[in-house]
Amino acid sequence: MSLVDLVMPKLGESIMEATILKWLKKPGDTVEQDETILEIATDKVDSEVPSTVDGIIAEVLFKENDVVPIGKVIARINTEANATHTVSPPLNEASSKRTDHYEEANLVEEIPYQPAEKATTPQSTNGIRFYSPLVLNIASSEGISMSELEHIDGTGQDGRVSKKDIMTYLESRKHQPQQKHAEKPVDTTVHEVPAPPQKQEYATPVTFTGNVEIIEMDRMRKMIAKHMVDSKHTSAHVTSFAECDVTNLVLWREKVKSEFEKREGEKITFTPLFIEALIKCIKRYPLLNSSVDVDRIIVKKYINIGMATALPNGNLIVPVIKNADQLNLTGLTKQVNGLANAARTGKLKPDDTAGGTFTITNVGTFGSIMGTPIINQPQVAIMAVGAIKKRPVVIETEQGDSIAIRHMMYISLSYDHRIIDGSLGSTFLNAVAKEFENFDSKRSI
Repeated sequence: MSLVDLVMPKLGESIMEATILKWLKKPGDTVEQDETILEIATDKVDSEVPSTVDGIIAEVLFKENDVVPIGKVIARINTEANATHTVSPPLNEASSKRTDHYEEANLVEEIPYQPAEKATTPQSTNGIRFYSPLVLNIASSEGISMSELEHIDGTGQDGRVSKKDIMTYLESRKHQPQQKHAEKPVDTTVHEVPAPPQKQEYATPVTFTGNVEIIEMDRMRKMIAKHMVDSKHTSAHVTSFAECDVTNLVLWREKVKSEFEKREGEKITFTPLFIEALIKCIKRYPLLNSSVDVDRIIVKKYINIGMATALPNGNLIVPVIKNADQLNLTGLTKQVNGLANAARTGKLKPDDTAGGTFTITNVGTFGSIMGTPIINQPQVAIMAVGAIKKRPVVIETEQGDSIAIRHMMYISLSYDHRIIDGSLGSTFLNAVAKEFENFDSKRSI
């Protein structure tokens, strides 16, 4: 029998693992080359994994919802023409516990991943059940005693209590009279998995009163929350603000947008115009296009602009325009529109969200006049543009000062104070403002 390994594919820079969402094929099913076998998700985008050969699925090595490292073998395909539909047995106890432990260890980052031999320690002869680190931490934070924990029905391997089991128990306990237990709360140190000090990942739903609604975060929202907190813990955030007169830019776009759409088949928005000006300033101040590696500053010679995009479900994703400095205004417009449409329709590829060196977010789309965005790691800066508003402002001319109605906009820059001081951050932001203000209203398309 000729078996070909199907591995978890590389899904972009800095992506080290992916979650299996759904197997579309099972052992014994026939597959063709490039036919989708399973759906996966990373912390940035969902994707599909196709078969690399024609054949029959011989076995699958991971279950749905397992977290799998990049490059790990996830299935094997029998490529022999006369292969029989041999279905492999279910995952054995060791592999099941190994993948369960891997998933939960990634949810509680303070607990490092352990080798399979340690993760699959058999139950002791005195009848004590095995509890994962995640379950123990939830029990500790919720005040569930060991005696109470032992009475929770488990749906995992060999009756093991999973995260879903304990969360279901907590939900049902809300609607029952609170009982007092004489036993002490779970002592996680007995199992060598101490709960993180001064950190409570889960709220205490039993204390909620009144008319409330509890909404479980979806997978993407949990990842966004984690990235935002991680970014704050990584970078020393500072935000600077500037005001700019974008009248010339607004009037030029209004004048050419119909002709541009007719000629290029694309609507020209403000975003490519903003990015065009941003690129000019990044070239003058390259430190804004860098990242930090411990005590080294990595200055990127290429410019990949990430653009924060709101999804229909309220979540956020950041597709990346690769080598944006090599594109003209038409090319930027096509990239902006194409990536935004792919994001909203769920058609982004993993590589579409990888490799960004600088990010821009348009908070003005939702009516905000300014914002204090959080840096998209491992970048060192992110710029926000606010809503464009008409306001009376003082205009300085050779004939003297006058008051005129102008299109005004606030912009802000959040930057990593570890390597970018206020002088550089403010200088860069004001340079961007000047680019907006000095836009050539007579330029051709």
